[in-house]
Amino acid sequence: MLTIDIITVVPDLLEGPFSHSIMKRAQDKGLLTVRTHNLRKWAINKHAQVDDYPFGGGAGMVLMCEPLANAIEELQLNNTYDAIIYMTPDGKTFDQPMANQLSMLQNLLIICGHYKGIDQRIRDQYITMEISIGDYVLSGGELAAAVVVDAIGRLIPGVLSDETSALTDSFQDNLLAPPVYTRPADFRGMKVPEILLQGDPKKVEDWRFEQSVERTKTRRPDLFKED
Repeated sequence: MLTIDIITVVPDLLEGPFSHSIMKRAQDKGLLTVRTHNLRKWAINKHAQVDDYPFGGGAGMVLMCEPLANAIEELQLNNTYDAIIYMTPDGKTFDQPMANQLSMLQNLLIICGHYKGIDQRIRDQYITMEISIGDYVLSGGELAAAVVVDAIGRLIPGVLSDETSALTDSFQDNLLAPPVYTRPADFRGMKVPEILLQGDPKKVEDWRFEQSVERTKTRRPDLFKED
């Protein structure tokens, strides 16, 4: 089972993504546990303060050291984390190989940044992995954390009803997935490729591979790596 703890200042943002569909089924099966922790539980005063102005001036607020350190250390009393992850635009770009790697771990702690981010000392002292989901900025790390958890969770054996489904996803072989079709075979004159209707698994497999290669060359040539 994979257990993921998430520290956030807006836990309500994470209720929906983990309460439906595949992520809900994964938790119902006991294969995945996702626990959110409101950082304000460790606030420094009765006003639930967890942020302050940055030294040196400038716009925005920064999540403070004390609440984050206390939250992490309290959670560590009962958990040994394989990775403590900070969601940040300047982290390593999240991809399928990273999702595969993280899905094989047992305990993860994810820190969701907010405002202008978190005090650098927390990053230096506690964080073992920094992840970005793309070259853009969100209001906070919650949606990015949800993306990472979803990508990881669906890879856990037993989560998907078809065990081979995740293995044929885009990016698993550094290729995009091929086109897919379902019934009817003829929709308004647009027909399914004949090879998919002939019932020859080997020919279908070859066709899908060729389509994946061609689609990747056209849409994501950067995925091809020279030997």
